[in-house]
Amino acid sequence: MRTPIVAGNWKMNKTVAEARELVSEIVPLMKEMTDVKVVLCPPAPALLPIAALLEGTQIRLGAQNMHWEASGAYTGELAPAMVAEFGRFVIIGHSERRAYFGETDETVNKKVHAAQATGLTPIVCVGETLEENEASQTSAVVSRQIKEGLKDVNADLIIAYEPIWAIGTGLAATGEMANETIKTIRAVLAELFGTAKAEEIRILYGGSVKGSNAAEFFSQSDIDGALVGGAALKADGFAEIAAAAQNEVTKK
Repeated sequence: MRTPIVAGNWKMNKTVAEARELVSEIVPLMKEMTDVKVVLCPPAPALLPIAALLEGTQIRLGAQNMHWEASGAYTGELAPAMVAEFGRFVIIGHSERRAYFGETDETVNKKVHAAQATGLTPIVCVGETLEENEASQTSAVVSRQIKEGLKDVNADLIIAYEPIWAIGTGLAATGEMANETIKTIRAVLAELFGTAKAEEIRILYGGSVKGSNAAEFFSQSDIDGALVGGAALKADGFAEIAAAAQNEVTKK
C-alpha cells in the first residue's frame, strides 16, 4: 500500500516570522498523523528556520524550485545542494514555473536528474490548461510531460497531477475525473519504469484541494495524497486535509 503524502506548497507567501508561527501551529496538529507523510514547502528564506522547527517531528521539508546546475552564475537561483542541506523534497515543473518563468519539459528533465543526483526526491508537476481539457487533450498533454520530463531518470520520485484550470480558481476536478487522468499517468510510468515500479510511485492530486473535498480524492484507487496550495496556509485547514488522508488509510 502506498503511504499517502500531503504536501503544502506555500508559494510566495509568509515572511520568516509568519512561517515560524504557522509551523508552530501545524506541528502539534500532525502528531497523530502517523500513517501520512506530511511535507512543507515554504519560500526559500524560510527553509533554514523551519528546518530547525521541524527537528524531532515526522514532518519533512521541501523547496519549491531549484536549478539543475551544481553552482555558477545563476543569480537568484538555488543549487540542489543548497536545498538538500535542509530539505528532502523539491517541487519541479509547477505550472506557475512553466507559465511565468519559461520552464519546459526539457528543463524539468534536467532538474529531475539534478535532484536525484543530490539525494532529493522530486515532486514533478504535470497538468493541462482549460483549453487543452476542453479539447480532450488531457491524456496527450500529461503523457508528453511525463515522457519528456522523466527521460532517463529513475523511479525515485513523486508525481503531482494539477489541472491548471483548477489551481487557485476554486474549481476542482471531481475525484473520479482526477483518478482517470492519474490512471493514465500511472500507465505511462509503467512504460518508463515497468509495472511494479509504477505501482510504487505516489501520484498526488493538486488544484483547490481543501478539507471539504479531500476525502473525495483520497478515496480513489490511484490518488495517493495531495499537493495543497491555498489551504496549506492555514494550520486547521491543512490538518483537516491530512486527517482525511489518515482516515482513508485506516479504512483500508
